[in-house]
Amino acid sequence: MNTTDIEQSAMRQNMIDGQLLPNNVTDNSVVEAISKVNRQVFVPKSRNGVAYLDKNIQISDDRYLMEPMTFAKLLNAGEIKYDDLILDIAPGTGYSSAVLSNLVEAVVAIEEDDTLAKLATENLASENCDNVAVINGAHKLGLAKQGPYDLILINGMVDEIPEELLKQLTKNGRLLCILNQQGIGRAVLVTYINAVMGVRILFDASAAKLNGFAKTKEFQF
Repeated sequence: MNTTDIEQSAMRQNMIDGQLLPNNVTDNSVVEAISKVNRQVFVPKSRNGVAYLDKNIQISDDRYLMEPMTFAKLLNAGEIKYDDLILDIAPGTGYSSAVLSNLVEAVVAIEEDDTLAKLATENLASENCDNVAVINGAHKLGLAKQGPYDLILINGMVDEIPEELLKQLTKNGRLLCILNQQGIGRAVLVTYINAVMGVRILFDASAAKLNGFAKTKEFQF
């Protein structure tokens, strides 16, 4: 279902007024950044009509675009500053990177699906997001050579946060993701200070599981 630019603009504002603002998304810079991005560009054309609904939208066989409310509340908790360097993990078609590009000076996005990485690059170019670099690489490894990062965002639910990613945070850095805790999704803000991981639960959340972040099996004697 295709819609006009005017209809899309109205749906985007309805998303903000009906989903974000009533659910404690209070950071005006986050709201403004989201208001600038044409979310429909980042979903399959057949789903343009539902781009702004509060639901996870399938963008490939096993990948989904996170629902707007969960995504916005994560960013709201990140206390993002303009000079933060951000690592955006698993951006898919590039929507998360587009929003982040309106919040900070530079975004590094790592996408392990080659097709999605190319699509994200094209979509971001079409939206004039020229401060985002999309790299094709393994999600769980991050990209240490471009770090350290003030903020790392993982787009999806994970069973475990690899230490390799935590090591790529700055001293006061934080990581945002949906963590699977015994089958329940929890949005969390994670810190890594003096090699000690701190986890603050933000809110319950539902998100599609991101492959590659399964818990490491412990050796049994």
